[in-house]
Amino acid sequence: MGAQNYPKPPSRKTVFLIIILQPDRTLMSKSKTLFFCQTCGYESAKWLGKCPSCNSWNTFVEEVVTKVESTKNEWRSDPKSKVIRPKTLNEIESTNEVRLQTPDNELNRVLGGGIVPGSLVLIGGEPGIGKSTLMLQIGLALQKIRTLYVSGEESEQQIKMRAERLSSSKPSENFYMLTETNTKNIFTAIESLEPQLVIIDSIQTLHSHVMDSVAGSIAQVRQCAGELMKFAKETNTPVFLVGHITKDGMLAGPKVLEHMVDTVLQFEGDRHLSYRILRTTKNRFGSTAEIGIYEMLGNGLREVSNPSEILISQKDGLVSGATIGATIEGNRPLLIEIQSLVSPASYGTPQRTPNGFDQKRLNMLLAVLEKRCGFRMGTQDVFVNMAGGIYVEDPAIDLALCVSIISSMEEIPVSDKICFAAEIGLGGELRAVNRIDQRISEAEKLGFKEIYISKFSQKSVDQKKIKIEVKAFGKLAEVFKALLGSGTL
Repeated sequence: MGAQNYPKPPSRKTVFLIIILQPDRTLMSKSKTLFFCQTCGYESAKWLGKCPSCNSWNTFVEEVVTKVESTKNEWRSDPKSKVIRPKTLNEIESTNEVRLQTPDNELNRVLGGGIVPGSLVLIGGEPGIGKSTLMLQIGLALQKIRTLYVSGEESEQQIKMRAERLSSSKPSENFYMLTETNTKNIFTAIESLEPQLVIIDSIQTLHSHVMDSVAGSIAQVRQCAGELMKFAKETNTPVFLVGHITKDGMLAGPKVLEHMVDTVLQFEGDRHLSYRILRTTKNRFGSTAEIGIYEMLGNGLREVSNPSEILISQKDGLVSGATIGATIEGNRPLLIEIQSLVSPASYGTPQRTPNGFDQKRLNMLLAVLEKRCGFRMGTQDVFVNMAGGIYVEDPAIDLALCVSIISSMEEIPVSDKICFAAEIGLGGELRAVNRIDQRISEAEKLGFKEIYISKFSQKSVDQKKIKIEVKAFGKLAEVFKALLGSGTL
């Protein structure tokens, strides 16, 4: 066969179409690795062994942060948007302070008179101390307030079981629960429900889609708290945040979190004991010296209206080294029991171990006892304890503490019907203390027969209105002479 001439195939030319997409330079997002201090939230581009802000060692952790960058100036307002003009104080209308009163009088006292609308409150404490119990109890007690309880740690069935244990009455129709950790979903539920009070349990479990880091990290806690703060201020809705604490007893998360919120509450106490103390460490709307005392029972937390019942221990007969001092916590007078144990030092250096009292002030009072009163304290071990687990900073218990120490040293008990309220100076003199009338009234109400005070406080005492015997002294040595007799000095 002859060769056949086939037509040549047409030449093929490959055409590449390259499409270059220009990025929108007005809005760019990029991931970035930063290091944050777990103690104070200090931000660094590299790992550091020691934090330059709080001087903590080995506290930096690595986190991936997504930052949104914009080429336009954010501080300039959009011409289409509403222009916000600054106002003077005279242009702002004064409104009466309206607080949300809860059935819990202890919480109202600690907050300064109730919950302020639009406030952001952070409550922290050790695991198992009762933070979630207190918040759930408050939410159930507010029958007429629409409350949203957001939990990221428990399921709905677990919360219902706890609510049935805490509340014996019919559940409130205004109490709503939500088990969610995404802030976007939480705000979606808030927009549909429009609650009057929001409780977040806890802030360490929330995460925002804006940040790439995991929940509980420094960046996430700061971002979620900022979103909740913006919501609280714009809608005038109070928000409670439950926070964890570190092994040092400080609130977990960046220190800036405590600066962002309006009020910081600390739930203290030994979880193996039944009593709890709710203390204010920051309050923009009230005093920071107030405390609330609760008793943990099987059906929840019970308010303790008379704190002296837990601060004065029950005992049979008189015991040496135990005295009663009158102190003031905020606006509340308290009578506490000071217990001391003095024994000869077994080693060369004597021990000074206070529990619930400042050690430096204890050393000062021991020096006054040795220098001004003649007691040889340099060869004695001294142990001091404040009954009830309370920490006292009021100098008015100086006299009660000194009498307690000498009573234990000389093995001479002091009558349990005597109360003390005076500050001690370096010269051994008894100094006046503030609000002595409230201290005397509290001692009289609890059945004390005598109270020892400074003679400089006697001017403000009205002897006609009280039945308790008030004894005033000018020197510490005079008190010992009246109590223990002249032979011991």
